[in-house]
Amino acid sequence: MTVVGPFGLHVRDQALEADVQSGLAAVEAGLLEATKSDVPFITDAAQHLVRAGGKRFRPLLVMLASQFGDPGAPGVVPSAVVVELTHLATLYHDDVMDEADVRRGVPSANTRWGNSVAVLTGDFLFARASHILADLGPEAVRIQAEAFERLVTGQILETAGPRDGRDPVDHYLDVLSGKTGSLVAVSGRFGALMAGADERTVDVLTQYGERLGIAFQLADDVLDIASDSHESGKTPGTDLREGIPTLPVLRLRAQAAEDGKPDDLELVELLDSDLSGDEALAEVLRRLRAHPALEQARQDTVRYAQEARATLAPLPEGYAKSALEELCDAVVHRAG
Repeated sequence: MTVVGPFGLHVRDQALEADVQSGLAAVEAGLLEATKSDVPFITDAAQHLVRAGGKRFRPLLVMLASQFGDPGAPGVVPSAVVVELTHLATLYHDDVMDEADVRRGVPSANTRWGNSVAVLTGDFLFARASHILADLGPEAVRIQAEAFERLVTGQILETAGPRDGRDPVDHYLDVLSGKTGSLVAVSGRFGALMAGADERTVDVLTQYGERLGIAFQLADDVLDIASDSHESGKTPGTDLREGIPTLPVLRLRAQAAEDGKPDDLELVELLDSDLSGDEALAEVLRRLRAHPALEQARQDTVRYAQEARATLAPLPEGYAKSALEELCDAVVHRAG
């Protein structure tokens, strides 16, 4: 059993391991090539997060999905570069909106160069992803455009909040389906499609990616509260400080409204107060880490990962399918 890639997936077959490792190495080279510019400053900014590393979760899924066709097909690696470039671009924009100081263990681009450069660098990465897509054909362009529309819609819905009468948890899960699930679904779809897999397999891996993507983001929600910066690569409590309603917080608010326990109501008041100070944020983190709402969010993560695993049932048995099942376990493990 060998660990493959920064995400830490365990692979049980040497041939599969070699394919995935080779594919991820080619993706890494492709990312560096795609982020080069004739202007050195742009190259420096565009490669800032590429060189910081990362889990390469989406390219890994592309590589695994391609195993259900021809993993050496010419479109597989470029499509993985596209999804990772798109993801990286959203991180530049997210850090501006969240006023984040740290990303992947290094100063965020907005901290280093300012908001304008960070936003424009994200736009530069979107442009480079589009350039690669053009060579993959109109169907790939359409798939990516639809996913990007869903991604942006999810971000807007998160900013707007739930409409009157809508359950905030249901609203949030819809947000995640767009914000995160859409691009992870495309990773599964591109991997299978570019490898020439049949339509049913492409559909299965798309559905798998959607559910796994939601589980992945829910695990991040848990990590934002439960981990330290060394483990998560970003400042703990960033979402709390910015008032972003992650699932543990939504679970807490629902429980406080239903039960009216003084401790829960007091914690909700703290969440709604000024958390710009480190001491106030640390107190909220301490109390949330001990609250049942955090465990509820962990169980939600498990549920979506189990749903992702269940979608794989129609696929033929083999090492590639086992690796995709292992990926579900790895996502759950991140949430503790």
